[in-house]
Amino acid sequence: MEQSAKNMENQNVVNGVNVDELFGTIDAVKNAPVIAKFKFKAGNQWLDGGHNRTTIKNFYGTQQEHNRKEPFVLDADEPPLLLGNDHGPNPVEYALTALAACVTTSIIYHAAARGVTIRSMESRLEGDIDLQGFLGIKDDVHRGYEEVRMYVNIDADASPEELEEIIQLGPTYSPVFDTFTRAVPVTVQLDK
Repeated sequence: MEQSAKNMENQNVVNGVNVDELFGTIDAVKNAPVIAKFKFKAGNQWLDGGHNRTTIKNFYGTQQEHNRKEPFVLDADEPPLLLGNDHGPNPVEYALTALAACVTTSIIYHAAARGVTIRSMESRLEGDIDLQGFLGIKDDVHRGYEEVRMYVNIDADASPEELEEIIQLGPTYSPVFDTFTRAVPVTVQLDK
């Protein structure tokens, strides 16, 4: 017990991130780039109306398959106004959740790597959608978000100028932000 407390004291942890392990991971990827290739997976089952359920259990990374002990189960639905039963957030709300979580994680990890302690961080997101695209009423209207805005409040050991720089680490390094802001090939086909 005393030894594990001593080990924790010797760790370089900033913002809940073990910075020594973070830099160890960076060095490992630099030395063997093949271990950086990951494949994340999700299975989905339609239940009723707009209600469907996604199960996330395993992923591929570091040249091997990884299985979680218990899967994550995420229900999605539409609010009654959009003909659903509100059994979960709707898919575009999950998109905002993914963006918020990924940008936040990117900020926290990169701030930790720079030795910047963040005491608290909160964000709120808004996205504008015109249903005329989804409903097939107008072909010239986007089916997805027309614009997404993320507002961040952060309390850190940094000047206002440094905070602006730290906040930009999120969009710079976030995989979900990158996915949102560039054209990513997506195919939908029958599973044979």
